[in-house]
Amino acid sequence: MAISLLGLFGSASIGVYALTTERMALVPPQVSEYKVKRLEECLRVKVIKTTVGESVLVGSLTSANSNGVVLPHYVRDEEIHVIKSALPDINVAVMETKRTAYGNMVLANDKGAIADPRVNDKDLANVSDALGVEVVLGEIADLPYVGSLAMATNKGVLVHPLAKEEELQRLKDVLKVPVDVGTINCGIPYVGTGLIANSHGAVVGFATTGPELFIIGQALDVVKD
Repeated sequence: MAISLLGLFGSASIGVYALTTERMALVPPQVSEYKVKRLEECLRVKVIKTTVGESVLVGSLTSANSNGVVLPHYVRDEEIHVIKSALPDINVAVMETKRTAYGNMVLANDKGAIADPRVNDKDLANVSDALGVEVVLGEIADLPYVGSLAMATNKGVLVHPLAKEEELQRLKDVLKVPVDVGTINCGIPYVGTGLIANSHGAVVGFATTGPELFIIGQALDVVKD
């Protein structure tokens, strides 16, 4: 279990470009083999290279856990094929809505999920079916973009530092793991934009400070390399 510092496309906002679950990491095809190897070693997962709707913003557009993946309506058939070829048993939900940034809208682990309050009942059911968990509507710090405001694994959740007590309790109840607050990349509170993690390790943006790494390690139960 380890924490590793990394950048993608010259940016410390690695959560915008990539995501991980217990089984896989999704990254754009342009990511170098050296960085792929680092991700595999730290997170102990199969790294799948793909775009989403020909975009490199894979982390922002996609939400996933070990059971399934939620994708925007303009995902291409060949991109779904890449994911299904690597993990034939994974559930795939293509959301036929105008909203597309499901990485920002859904915060999930293998035990539960929180979704943007603006997601309607039908779409909520589709997300729940794909991820195989209960999905509850909620906000963090009075903001709807729960996927960008927190990072959840099967061991813990790191959350925007202005999250309210009742929001933290909801996260704990739904995701069924301990919850703590912190920042990434030298004070950025949108922790999902600069951090990808699972129960094996965490990869954080290269601008993340030592004190932030300590808090991330405590919250997600991982240690610095």
